[in-house]
Amino acid sequence: MEASWGEAPGLKGWFGTVDHKAIGIRYLITAFVFLIIGGLEALIMRIQLAEADNTLLTPEQYNQLFSMHGVTMIFLYALPILSGFSNYLWPLMLGNRDMAFPRLNALSYWLFLAAGLFLYISFPLGAAPNSGWFDYVPQASAEFNPGPNIDVYCIGLIFLGISTTVGSANFVVTLLRMRAPGMSINRLPIIVWGTLTGSVANLFAVPAVSLACVMLFMDRNLGTHFFEVSGGGQPLLWQHLFWMFGHPWVYAIVLPAMGMVSDGLPVHCRRPLVGYTFVAMATVATMVVGFGVWVHHMFATGLPTLAMSFFSAASFVIAIPSAISVFAWIATIATGRVRITTPFLFFASVILLFVIGGVSGVMTASLALDWQLTDTYFIVAHLHYVLIGINLFAVVGGIYHWFPKMTGRMMDERAGKWVFALMFTGFNVAFLPMHWLGMLGMPRRVYTYAAGMGFSGVNMVITVGAFLFALGLLWFFIEIARARISGRLAGPNPWDAPTLEWSMTSPPPIYNFAIIPVVASRHPLWEDRLEGGDERSVFAEGFLLDRGKETLAVTPLDGEPDVILKMPGDSLLPVFLSLALFVTFGGMLLLSPWIGGLGMLAVLVVLAVWFRPHAVTAGTEDVRVYG
Repeated sequence: MEASWGEAPGLKGWFGTVDHKAIGIRYLITAFVFLIIGGLEALIMRIQLAEADNTLLTPEQYNQLFSMHGVTMIFLYALPILSGFSNYLWPLMLGNRDMAFPRLNALSYWLFLAAGLFLYISFPLGAAPNSGWFDYVPQASAEFNPGPNIDVYCIGLIFLGISTTVGSANFVVTLLRMRAPGMSINRLPIIVWGTLTGSVANLFAVPAVSLACVMLFMDRNLGTHFFEVSGGGQPLLWQHLFWMFGHPWVYAIVLPAMGMVSDGLPVHCRRPLVGYTFVAMATVATMVVGFGVWVHHMFATGLPTLAMSFFSAASFVIAIPSAISVFAWIATIATGRVRITTPFLFFASVILLFVIGGVSGVMTASLALDWQLTDTYFIVAHLHYVLIGINLFAVVGGIYHWFPKMTGRMMDERAGKWVFALMFTGFNVAFLPMHWLGMLGMPRRVYTYAAGMGFSGVNMVITVGAFLFALGLLWFFIEIARARISGRLAGPNPWDAPTLEWSMTSPPPIYNFAIIPVVASRHPLWEDRLEGGDERSVFAEGFLLDRGKETLAVTPLDGEPDVILKMPGDSLLPVFLSLALFVTFGGMLLLSPWIGGLGMLAVLVVLAVWFRPHAVTAGTEDVRVYG
């Protein structure tokens, strides 16, 4: 098994690995690097805004900083960090040996890295995106923004969209086919529901923003007029296309994080999640309704009142499924036997921060209130309570919770509680006063403000809070490094958790499960202590599958064994394809047909090799089919 599933030696093994655990950890590390970069950009902006009439940054420098801060946090950190968790955990939780398409999985990571580098190479050249992470036209049009900045944004998002799309398709197929026998859909961990829902949404939402970026690039460089009034275009079309993508994207970057809380919190309460079925259904319902509220972001654009009333109602309705998870978490804590561990503190804090961010969101669902608060710092506060409160706090809790499984070592609990105290205090000192600042009338996206407007004191408090929060985050990263080197050995199941990933050694073997388990309940490792049926999950007997690198596929709904799959080995093709696309998009940015053509030729060559006929035909391959 080790020989069949192990990585190739040397550089080929490092660049060519298709192991989902290695890819998941690379996603986590890369996303954290982007989080640090985005955080440093935020701190520089907070220094600029700490006092009135500050001249640390020029307006253009501030525009590029806050645009790249938004692009980094929204696109390069928030979703990729969750992809890292899901890549690592899904096959372990589902009882299988890998994702459905291992090479596609590696491709999604390398494309993500290449797209991130593409966006950031422009920064030192002073050509980074400078119209915000939403890139509204006509400000982003060639007439008002003639430099390459917006082209970098458009091409970078198209590039990143390919990564998101192939990764999402892989998650969907993995859920349908790559589960242990008996892992029916009512036994899935909630994080699987969250990632699945976000992945399906991405398949529908990402094409909208990719199309918008193509159209804007053509307006700017090829003379089309999709968004230009002078040519019969509609600037508001950009906002429609962007928010058709943008609002579902917000749920795509919080639902998997909420799933982490739903799976991790009960472990530290020593009881199953209250209302599992309702939480799973609410996860899906939140995303379905989320596709109907994009105009929620456009109430100030002068749309017809009837249309805005519909979207206002939908924005209120979405609070219902969102609240179900909150009530389930509270009931789980209230009826459990709580252990005050560091993961518990982070998971439990998500409840409070989610309520604050959710309530401020419901407030802006009201047309009258939104017209007063839009484009003020109140919206900045709401956005950060949702994205940091639900995403980052859940992620840090998830790292404390699953770090022992990933590395075989425990993080320091005592230091972890201090990290939590510093991050929680700093976050609320930084972002809670922004609600007040917004109601005072301070607009967002401004690089400075005049003295005597009443903003200085609150901005100084916010800056102090931001540095406290950053200090807590720095301490967290130091704790990761310290635990990786000298942390206490963890053992297979240090938290006494119930799901399949805790049934094996820490860290897991390269092939995950020597024998594919047969699952009989939602909590395979708690079956002896929970009241319920007499069936028991089986770990010692089952499908061995040791004729090379192979694993089991099941039927989509019932999880019955269906076919044995031959899995691909390590390959450099995902790296080569990412490099070829990097050259292609570079040529597109430079408007160079030679560079772009060379890149496209390389893409076609790599794809031809990728899809060449297999040496062993389907008719002669020894595939054993069950059922």
